[in-house]
Amino acid sequence: MKAQLEGKAALITGGGSGIGRGLAVALAREGVRVVICGRREHKLNETAQWVRDTSGEVVVVPADISKEKDVEKAVRATINRFGRIDILINNAGVYAGTSINELHPDDWDQVMATNLRGPFLTTRYVLPLMRKQRSGHIINISSESGLEYYQGDGGYGLSKHALNDLGEYTQRENQDYNIRVNTICPGMVVSEMSENEPGLNLEKCLVPEDIADLVIWLLTRRENIKIGTPILIQTMLNPWE
Repeated sequence: MKAQLEGKAALITGGGSGIGRGLAVALAREGVRVVICGRREHKLNETAQWVRDTSGEVVVVPADISKEKDVEKAVRATINRFGRIDILINNAGVYAGTSINELHPDDWDQVMATNLRGPFLTTRYVLPLMRKQRSGHIINISSESGLEYYQGDGGYGLSKHALNDLGEYTQRENQDYNIRVNTICPGMVVSEMSENEPGLNLEKCLVPEDIADLVIWLLTRRENIKIGTPILIQTMLNPWE
């Protein structure tokens, strides 16, 4: 697969930990030049060192993707360094785990800003370049909560349901430009977000490398292949038992 991805440029949001870190390292091993952005610079620098340990090329851009100026900065940094963007992975996300009647408006605004506005902004900023290139691949990291309706998961689940639809609209509006869009909906993944969940058996959870394997598989399909979205990836065993 490395020959297919060698030299491509990827922008990964939420690259400081968890799935984002796993994606950055895995893509770098395939010869992809990566730009990682996120709000915690020290975490981004840790990921960057992991990438460099694989002899990969990486750029760190501290950014809050809910802010348009930060998104513009991250996209510009990618173009300035690599001259193109072949892959955008919208991975950054925050969790607001409570029922709708208890969800504070400030928490609603935060989860929507990061989980939906952020992917909209990054997508909007990379599409002109991808259209000009007549190539590109956008992958949104959603959630199993974007397919189901779990009680007490209203704010987060709504943001992920909407993200799934953002991906489908983006695909339909841009496939004539040879741009592909996939949305992945993982079940529970071992990460900072999940590691302290009471009653969760981490040994039965997905790991970031599982998501990275799926991403690389999607990125290496023939150009004319369209994979339906969203794509659910789960474990065979219930991690809550």
